[in-house]
Amino acid sequence: MIFGPYEISCPFNRILGDGKMMENAKHLPITIDLNQFRLLIDLKNRIKLTLHFNSPSRKFYLSLIAFVVNEMKRLGKITSIPLEGHHDLLVLLNETIGGAAGSSEKENLLPRIYRKWQQALPNLEEAPLFKVVGRKKEFEEGVDKIYPFTEAEKDSWANLFEYIGSEEHVRLRFSIDRIGARLDDVVIIYEVYQNAEAWERFISNLRQKEEEKPKPADFVPKEPEAPVPPTTKWKTALRGQWRWVTLLALIIAVIVGVSLATWRAYFYASPDRVASIERMAFPLPDKPSIAVLPFINMSGDPKEDYFSDGLTEQIINSLSKFPRLFVIARNSTFVYKGKPVKIQKVAEDLGVRYVLEGSVQKSGDRVRITTQLIDAITGRHVWSEHYDRELKDLFALQDEITIKIMNGMSMELTEGEQARRWTKAGTTNLKALEKNYQALAFFMRNTKEDHDTARQLYEEAIALDPKFVWPYVHLGYTYFMEARYGWSEAPAKSYQMAFELAQKALALDDSDDRVHTLLSFLYLVKREYDKSLSEAERAVALNPNGADAYFGLAAIVGVSGRWEESVLYGEKSIRLSPFPGVSHYWVLGRAYFMTGQYDESIAIWKKVLKISPDFLIAHLFLAACYSSMGRDAEAAAAAREVLRINPKFNIESHAKTLPYKDKADIEREVAALKKAGLK
Repeated sequence: MIFGPYEISCPFNRILGDGKMMENAKHLPITIDLNQFRLLIDLKNRIKLTLHFNSPSRKFYLSLIAFVVNEMKRLGKITSIPLEGHHDLLVLLNETIGGAAGSSEKENLLPRIYRKWQQALPNLEEAPLFKVVGRKKEFEEGVDKIYPFTEAEKDSWANLFEYIGSEEHVRLRFSIDRIGARLDDVVIIYEVYQNAEAWERFISNLRQKEEEKPKPADFVPKEPEAPVPPTTKWKTALRGQWRWVTLLALIIAVIVGVSLATWRAYFYASPDRVASIERMAFPLPDKPSIAVLPFINMSGDPKEDYFSDGLTEQIINSLSKFPRLFVIARNSTFVYKGKPVKIQKVAEDLGVRYVLEGSVQKSGDRVRITTQLIDAITGRHVWSEHYDRELKDLFALQDEITIKIMNGMSMELTEGEQARRWTKAGTTNLKALEKNYQALAFFMRNTKEDHDTARQLYEEAIALDPKFVWPYVHLGYTYFMEARYGWSEAPAKSYQMAFELAQKALALDDSDDRVHTLLSFLYLVKREYDKSLSEAERAVALNPNGADAYFGLAAIVGVSGRWEESVLYGEKSIRLSPFPGVSHYWVLGRAYFMTGQYDESIAIWKKVLKISPDFLIAHLFLAACYSSMGRDAEAAAAAREVLRINPKFNIESHAKTLPYKDKADIEREVAALKKAGLK
């Protein structure tokens, strides 16, 4: 069989039994080939792979992928597939093509599937369950060697796999929608058949082979032996003693087994959880450092994600208020949402010692939360807990989890810290809190349509509890951002609405750092620099781990002419949120330019362009940096990019938008742009 991009040839050109010629297979991005046990993926400009599942155990897992895809096609949607009701089929796959590599008992087979799907299948780089055809491992084949892949390839591959439920209640999904494919873009092939016919034929052949296996020889009874004389009393007593010995041995075995399980859970350093300090993207802070991963929504309904996301956000907010901790911002931990992650990789990416992960299941008026804190340097569980509470106890539960985290990181709390209500949710109205969580999910998407939806939900939350501060803050941000991004027909009116909402929030709770950050930007719009700076400094004082608070302060001190400080605060912001948005990079890149650190500035703007290739400001500052360094050809190229994006660009209009307090800063930027050839 020959495979080309999006094409399968030869077998599909045969004449079938009904005398009709089967059509050539469509050019499809994903092909599951059960003839040669290969998986072919060809997504334009993203990932192009041929993977060979070349052992009995590996064949079993490719068949499992085919089963999940076939079930999704049968249901007509991309969804998770529960495995409990398909145990007989799984046993057939395990005992035939799987070579009975592991026990087929449900309590053994289902956990095995869960762990492999969770840990090994998404691992494209090390490829523990398949061979990557046409690509050699670095330093030849061998243990601990990895295949070379781009970040885009690894990310696309990891996004294909989703596992939810537990080791006893496994639900799997082949998440092709996450890489831009549809169900119609996937084909299962076996012999000359496709999709449902291919799967049925495949299973039918497996059943036939299973039935054709040689049966064990019939048991032939032995000739009856002579009757055994009745046992004596002493023999009976001896057998009784042996029964007690056997029972004692079983008890000891159980105790040893439980002890080993406990040891593995809490003291064994799992290799996939041990982080390397040398490989960390940033030096470890000199205080306990933690990243809180997005809690997994276990309800089975993606529409319930808002609740688990909101709970994660609240725990991050609670922890970030402690100055003796180092807490990674939400924006950077949520990049791992929906992806199979390795704890040590998270720790190395973010430069932290501790990682908290968990899951949430909301059902009616109850909520089940499972959490575990892991020390990534040792790879060991610090603690894990399972909570089953009524929803009305949610606020107290959030505080309880925060306390456990603090204790787990060996932080002794001061009397003041013990006395405070950490969570400070601002409401006891659960419906208002849920509306706020729902709104946040739309707010974070940062589009006009999503902000309009968020605004409506925030207004509903306020109607449910007019004293709930969070909706006022975020509602104010929706008005600020619609004016800032040009979504508003009356920007001045939008800014005024944002200011009024910020004042209402401040009256309810002046300890919320986000209110002060919003006010700092609103005062900057009015060019009231002193008030703007005061609000920005207040935000950082209230939230010493606030990436957005430091971002705001970096922006304000910069436009006030204190560029060296802007660099320090900008770097602090990105350290707290290592995967920032364009705005955070913008502030730091501008500060580097203004302090003459042109190489550092160029590096920042190149990162911006990877996120947003047509971001005009990035090309402007590249032109300014290159011209300031005397690299005229590169400056001219950056200037051409500016005019490509905005052919009507002119320096005079641009200068009027610059918020700098010191006119010399405006003149410096304008001079650099003119030198680059812009007018």
